[in-house]
Order: sequence, then C-alpha cells, then structure tokens
Amino acid sequence: MSVGAGGGEDKPMGEMNTTPLIDVMLVLLIMFIITIPIQTHAVKLDLPPPSNLPSDIKPDFNQINIDFLNTIYWNDQEVSLEQLDGYLKQVGGIQPAEAQPELRLKPDQLARYEIVTKVMALAQQAGIQKMGFVGNEAYA
Repeated sequence: MSVGAGGGEDKPMGEMNTTPLIDVMLVLLIMFIITIPIQTHAVKLDLPPPSNLPSDIKPDFNQINIDFLNTIYWNDQEVSLEQLDGYLKQVGGIQPAEAQPELRLKPDQLARYEIVTKVMALAQQAGIQKMGFVGNEAYA
C-alpha cells in the first residue's frame, strides 16, 4: 500500500531530509541577530570648539611689532594703544586660558622702552597667558 515510487522497505533511502537542518539553521540565525548588539559606526574625534574670534585675531598666534618710530602693529596692521587694548582683551577673554593664542612681541632695537612696557602692561591686564619675545638674537 505504498504510494511512493520506492523500491521496497528494505532499501535505504537515497535522499536526506533537510527540513530539520534548515529549521535549526533559521533558529540559530534569529538567535544571533537578536543577541548581537547594534554596532555604531561612529568615529570619536576631539574637535576644537568653534572660534568666534574676529578676523583680526589669529587662532594660533598674534604678533605685535613696535618699530623705531614707536608705531605699534597688530599682525602687520597699524593700531593705536586703544585698539591694541581691545584686541588684547578679546584674546584674554578666551576660555579656557590654554586655548588662548600665543602673543609674540617684537620691538625694534630703537623703540622706546616706555612704549614696550605699556604694551606688556596692557597684555598683563587683559589676562594674556602666553606671551613671548621674538627677535632677541638681534640684541646679542
């Protein structure tokens, strides 16, 4: 009363039953999908804060030159002491203090000492943390 086209019950079956294998594989696949955490593909970078500095203030360093006629220059632009005080207060107001750009002072050899000390006092009053002298090798 056999319906299939098999030889007899004595002969081994030539095909493998793959239904249970596929069921087990699907269950394992669903378990892996559920148990694997969702991975984020984010790259963490420490970016500098956005700069709200005017275009006259450079983010890395600013240079003050004083020539032999006692003219003061901020980044190669002639300024008065009042304008210089405004620039220095803007730079000194940057927080944290480590983010302040460096201030480089380059007085001419014939510049008056009084003008140089006024510029240094303005920088100190403005809260400048990083200040250096440029061109000291000319005085050696």
